[in-house]
Amino acid sequence: MGDEVLAERFEPHRPRLRAIAYRMLGSGAEAEDAVQEAWLRLSRTGTDRVDNLPAWLNTVVGRICLDLLRSRTGRREEPLHELGGEPPAGDAGPEQEAMLADSIGTALLVVLDTLTPTERLAFVLHDMFAVSFEEIAVVVGRSPAAARQLASRARRRVRNGSPDGPADASRRRAIVDAFLAASRGGEMATLLQLLDPDVVMRADETAARMGSAGESHGAEVVARFFAGRAQGAVPAEIDGAAGAVVVLDGQTRIALGFVIVGDRIAGVDVVADPAQLGLLELVLLDG
Repeated sequence: MGDEVLAERFEPHRPRLRAIAYRMLGSGAEAEDAVQEAWLRLSRTGTDRVDNLPAWLNTVVGRICLDLLRSRTGRREEPLHELGGEPPAGDAGPEQEAMLADSIGTALLVVLDTLTPTERLAFVLHDMFAVSFEEIAVVVGRSPAAARQLASRARRRVRNGSPDGPADASRRRAIVDAFLAASRGGEMATLLQLLDPDVVMRADETAARMGSAGESHGAEVVARFFAGRAQGAVPAEIDGAAGAVVVLDGQTRIALGFVIVGDRIAGVDVVADPAQLGLLELVLLDG
C-alpha cells in the first residue's frame, strides 16, 4: 500500500490518538511524539496485516505512553504539566487547543500523576475514550478482569483526589437517573440528548445471549435499544462510579456501567456474566 493511501487511513485517527496521549502524558510535545511514533510503526507494518486499525492504533499508542511513563520513574524531574506542559500541537487551532486544556484541567492532571502507569492507561482509555476492557487487556498484558480492576482502582483515586469529586459524582448520578427515566418512558429525544453522538455500547457474551448486541455505535442505535427498557434497573455505584443494576430474586443479573464525558454518556458497558458481576463492587442507591 502506498504512503499516500496509508496516510489517508491514518489521519482521521490522529486527533483521537493525540488526545489519548496527552491525557496519558500531560505534555503536548510528548503526545505528538507518541502519535508520530505510532505512524512510523504503522508505515512499517502496513494495514494489510491489521484487522482492526483503531484498536491496533490504541494498542500501539497505549504501549508507547506506558513506556514513557515508566521511564519517568527512574528520572528526577517535575511533572511536565507543572513545567507549563502545553496541549498537543497539530491541526487544531489555538481556540481548540485551549478548550482541550481547559476540559482536562490541571487538577485532574495532578491526580493522574498519582496513578501507576497501568492504572492511568486503564482509566484514560476506558473512562475517557470508552475503550473496552478486552482491548485494554491487550495493551497492559493482563486479563480483561484485571484491566477492569485497574480502572476501578484508578477511578476511586481520581474521585477521592479531585477537589470537585463529590459535586462531580452528584452530576454523574443525575445524568444516569435522567437516562434511566428516559429509557423507561421510551423518550427518544431525551435519550439522544443524553448520549454522545459517537457513544459505544458493549455487552459481554451473556448479555448478548439475553438480547443485547455485542457492540453498538452511535446515539440513535443505542437510544433505540434502550427506549422502553430499564424497567427493572435501579441506580448503583459500580466500582465507585455511577451506574445501574437489575436485581431479580435478590441477585444482581445485569450491571450497566456508564462512561460519562462532560454532560453526555460516551460509553455503556453491559455486564451479565455471573463471574464478572462477582468482581464488581456494587452499592445500590435506590430501592
